Amino acid sequence: MIRHFSRLLFTVIFLSGITLFWPATVVLGKSQASDFLSDDFYSDEAESEMFNDPLEPVNRLVFTFNDTMYIWVMEPVATFYSHAVPMDLRGCINSFFRNLQEPVRFVNTLLQGRFSDSARIIGRFVINSTLGIYGFADAAGNEFGIKPVEASMGQTLQTWGLGDGFYLVIPLQGPSTLREITGTVVDSLEMTPYYSWSDDLLVNGAIYVGKETNSLSLRLGEYEEWKKLLFDPYVSFRNAYFQYRRQSRYIPPEKDDSGLDD
Repeated sequence: MIRHFSRLLFTVIFLSGITLFWPATVVLGKSQASDFLSDDFYSDEAESEMFNDPLEPVNRLVFTFNDTMYIWVMEPVATFYSHAVPMDLRGCINSFFRNLQEPVRFVNTLLQGRFSDSARIIGRFVINSTLGIYGFADAAGNEFGIKPVEASMGQTLQTWGLGDGFYLVIPLQGPSTLREITGTVVDSLEMTPYYSWSDDLLVNGAIYVGKETNSLSLRLGEYEEWKKLLFDPYVSFRNAYFQYRRQSRYIPPEKDDSGLDD
């Protein structure tokens, strides 16, 4: 209990620090490169060359490292795993870990004011944790038609008015932004109590690697297909990342003059 409370306290302090620090990052970004991307950026694909990427030389090095690790380590391991574990079982494992993350999505939908989505998430979590046998089956989606809901701390920070910040390529993870990696760190802190079955860092690390390997095994071949079509993979993956986020980001409903949702 004390350990979980300390993690929650650290999360609150971390968020407070980010909120106070963010204006300084905006000033710094403006002095080093172009202005930070605003949310209006996503409305115009013609501005795709104006991504705020002041760390491009470093990002390219990390991109090359990730590419090498994927080709020589991650993909071979995931390929071997896919041959050893049947597809149906891998799908069940993926569903199990997704179900464990539902409480974090629930918290973020509340912070974003998406109360109907919060109710859907709770419904999915209860149904899948019981009828779905701890989440190994998506009974909520398959039997009751309750579709999955996506919500992250990155979306929450966006809803609170924080801009993207500059573009980053994270080692062994891939494309991100200052705002998104901040949200990922906070989500990870929130998620820890739900699948930390051991105080041993190596054990928890092995669980995380197993989870990511299982997820990658369900998407083998996609990365290579992308690279075959790209002249400059770094630029293309960066553009695709922002386009994907533009299409998938949460947009709060507009308000009419009466203050009620449309």
